[in-house]
Amino acid sequence: MNYLAIDTSGKNLTVIICKDGQKLVLHDAECGVNHSVELMPKLEQLAISVGFDFSRADFFACVVGAGSFTGIRIGVATVKAMCFAFNKPCLSITSFDTLAYNEKGKVLAVIDAKHNGFYVCGYDNGKVIFEPSYIMREQLERISEDYLLVAIDGIDGFKVKVVSVAQGLINAIENKLDCVSSDIETLSPLYVRKSQAEEGR
Repeated sequence: MNYLAIDTSGKNLTVIICKDGQKLVLHDAECGVNHSVELMPKLEQLAISVGFDFSRADFFACVVGAGSFTGIRIGVATVKAMCFAFNKPCLSITSFDTLAYNEKGKVLAVIDAKHNGFYVCGYDNGKVIFEPSYIMREQLERISEDYLLVAIDGIDGFKVKVVSVAQGLINAIENKLDCVSSDIETLSPLYVRKSQAEEGR
């Protein structure tokens, strides 16, 4: 199996190349808001280092959110362009998948949206049982007792298991291969809530 996967949905930047089943991971945990500058050089560097032929990829995958509005748009636009250029199918992975697929059982993937707000999605052995939502701290406190909370960082006041989004992305891809689609329009940003600019209108 050959694929390229990218995650620009948060402060991290992850690029994964799978060539003939062997995976190489580039993970920058503190890319911040520099995805537009860092993504393509690092992607190219990784591809050259392993001799990855984009035209031989089985598909291209992208994390579509929730997360940074700008980062998500950069990732989706990049992967869509690759799918179009090389006539390849795509695979859409959520940020929640990259957290939840690290663990079995009932897990709640939690992304800190700041200002006491959180993006969450609940899973039971990989199946979504609590749809992606934006909730406040008080509601998270109420529902957290029913789940193992997983996140990329610790969250003050909550018992959270910190997991690897890079490994979670690999796990999610392997579990969602039946979702690979030739329709690149299925690769669209997951916006759980409006941006601050939109909410201020």
